[in-house]
Amino acid sequence: MATREVKFPAEPSEYGFGFALKLAREKLSAISDLNEQCRKAGAEYDEASHSVGLYYVNSPLSVSLPEGKVIPSAGQALTARDEILILHYFTQAGGMPPTGKNIDYKELPGGTTYFPVFYKRAIKPIVTHFGAEPEKLLEIGAGLGGVRSDSGDFAVKFRIFPNVPVTWVLWRADTEFPAEGNIVLDSSVTDYLSNEDVNVMCEIMAWKLVKMKLAK
Repeated sequence: MATREVKFPAEPSEYGFGFALKLAREKLSAISDLNEQCRKAGAEYDEASHSVGLYYVNSPLSVSLPEGKVIPSAGQALTARDEILILHYFTQAGGMPPTGKNIDYKELPGGTTYFPVFYKRAIKPIVTHFGAEPEKLLEIGAGLGGVRSDSGDFAVKFRIFPNVPVTWVLWRADTEFPAEGNIVLDSSVTDYLSNEDVNVMCEIMAWKLVKMKLAK
């Protein structure tokens, strides 16, 4: 049987992100109290190296100050989109603790309108590649810090940023319905990321998982 070719989303030109990266770095350089901002973001300020350390998708990284250069750990590959997302998380962090109230994307302000696009980019890839064998999501996701959660037929929670837990939920296919999925967020996510940042974060994470599965 021929293997169906997987079409990965096109990675936008790094050049196109130049202005967004510049703005994010300017916002970082304008922070007056780095210790307080680190507290809000679950990060650490290293005064000796004048940098900020935090975790992104279960891997440590640092951000140089005041330049705002994101320095990944060994073996961690980051795109311009990752860098912008990381800077947005740190500079926008409001410090709200998790509420324990789970919401989906449609419950974000204005989320209903954009949900079909969000579904296509961040939920459908997981349903397509893991729906028939959802247990693989935990197996693959464990390498990115994923832990099993009690939702749907199968769910895996990731802490993509220190204060941003995100859970992918899957329902197995049966004789009446195809496999289906969703993404669950803590309601405090609005204190850290804009809707667009949530879109980017979840799309990046979904395709990381898909690529790891296909590489096995």
